[in-house]
Amino acid sequence: MKALFFILFSFFCLTSCKKKEIPTAENAVIISERLSYKNDGKQFVMKSGKFENSFNSSKLGLKKVVLLNSSLLGFFTELNLVDRIVGLSSPEYVFDENIRKAVASNKIANIGNEQKYDVERILSLKPDAIFTNYVPSFENTYEILRKANIQIIFLDEYLELTPLNKSKYLLLFGELFGVKDLAEQKYKSIETGYQYLKQLASKSAEKPVVLCNEMYGSQWFLPGGKSAAANYFRDANANYILAENTEINAIPLSFEEVYKKSENAKYWVNIGTYQTKQAMLNINANYSKMKVFQNGKLYMINNREVGMANDYFQSGAVRADLVLKDYIKIFHPELFPKENLYYLKELK
Repeated sequence: MKALFFILFSFFCLTSCKKKEIPTAENAVIISERLSYKNDGKQFVMKSGKFENSFNSSKLGLKKVVLLNSSLLGFFTELNLVDRIVGLSSPEYVFDENIRKAVASNKIANIGNEQKYDVERILSLKPDAIFTNYVPSFENTYEILRKANIQIIFLDEYLELTPLNKSKYLLLFGELFGVKDLAEQKYKSIETGYQYLKQLASKSAEKPVVLCNEMYGSQWFLPGGKSAAANYFRDANANYILAENTEINAIPLSFEEVYKKSENAKYWVNIGTYQTKQAMLNINANYSKMKVFQNGKLYMINNREVGMANDYFQSGAVRADLVLKDYIKIFHPELFPKENLYYLKELK
């Protein structure tokens, strides 16, 4: 479970790709520096990182799709598109109960996992498109699927550095599935809520020092000062210990380096799943030396977990407003004194 959490959490802060400037056309919808698309009524063209998809606009309103990664499920549940999913990998990581039931009853096919996808089953489903993060080692699999005239749409949403940019992927799904009005409505609601919360937090007089993540092996991987995590902390009016850093990638530091930088930290967030603080010390006894461990407050991202599934990595990928609200509740509890946390949970 410990290794699993680190792998999942890597999607949040261990960004290793540089920003890519993507060419855009007139009247294109710009989601971010990574993603744009255009539909002129005849041809739909999408550019995602170094990849491009182009097909006849008449094919929009996708009816049958396969997901090779569960991180995109939040967009489907938010837009009521679960019935368009005919195949899904690694269902053990699915938080949504209705989707788990659909897999159990074979309404949604289990097509394997990243160790071995069931390509024959995918082909038998005859999907309009397959959504996945790009993995270079799967290029042979992608080629087989392309030869079957299946659109493979690569979306590396976890690399987005601005929380709202990730939420804005809703607009792309709205275009692809013929629910543009709903997608625009949902995104506008999230954006408005996020900006309101950011403004509210900025009025708080205190700006507490924040530490995040934990040791993995001999190193402590801290999100760079320009990462999505750092942007959440900044918008929640907190002083992240690497706020002045200019990197987007994770920064590997020794325990001693983090110990020194976190001397004045009041909050320690985004740690793994533990039952007690003693359980943390069983992993690394050095934590007991840290003032934030002794006197601060510690928070895990496990308030919405079912087995191996964590909703923070599904609906949380879309609901930037809810994630930000959790951080504000933690850093400025006076602003929401009667509300419980949604994704995060205090370790006592």
